[in-house]
Amino acid sequence: MKIDILTLFPKMFDGFLSESIVKRAIEKGLVKINIINIRDYTLLKNGQVDDTPYGGGSGMVLMCEPVIRAIEAVKKDDAKVYLMSPTGVTLTDELANKIYLDTKHIILVCGHYEGFDERIKYFVDGELSIGDYVLTGGELPAMVISDVLMRFIPGVIKDESFMNESFKNHLLDYPVYTKPREFRGYKVPDVLLSGNHKMIDEYRLNEQIRITKEKRPDLLK
Repeated sequence: MKIDILTLFPKMFDGFLSESIVKRAIEKGLVKINIINIRDYTLLKNGQVDDTPYGGGSGMVLMCEPVIRAIEAVKKDDAKVYLMSPTGVTLTDELANKIYLDTKHIILVCGHYEGFDERIKYFVDGELSIGDYVLTGGELPAMVISDVLMRFIPGVIKDESFMNESFKNHLLDYPVYTKPREFRGYKVPDVLLSGNHKMIDEYRLNEQIRITKEKRPDLLK
């Protein structure tokens, strides 16, 4: 999979790309992530990429030309382009899987300031949001979406871990424990120490159902 991220602040991605599972996936060649500076595609000598909004109002608006030029510089025929936007479709595990299966080249465009010139939306395939709140820019959502998409790539994480994650069967994950067996009066459930794998599987499924009913009953619908 190839992910191109268009941003005004490339250095925000330094830690994201150089740590943990993301770093290992890149080193294994399972995913290629390119960070593209939108400022490199402005035609204005001072590097300007935004301007005041027509009709008045606060803030600055990202201009069409540098954003579209950046998209066109990296877009191939099979690529899908998504704006990071609070007006976008909220990302879910199901939607992320659909995006992953749809193409192996994703372009994520990060906004900043007051937002995008509306005409940019004619040059993309959709808008994505990670929740009903507003951030200072699209960089954090782009990291979240990239991380979610990468987990679908075979080899990025273990198959067993992937299949047992929350949302895979419309249930939240079951609780997990490790040593010590007792900590400040809180004990590991006896069934997990029994060695009876059938009983353990039944316990974990029942716990998934219980936790989902308590915390996310909407998933059971």
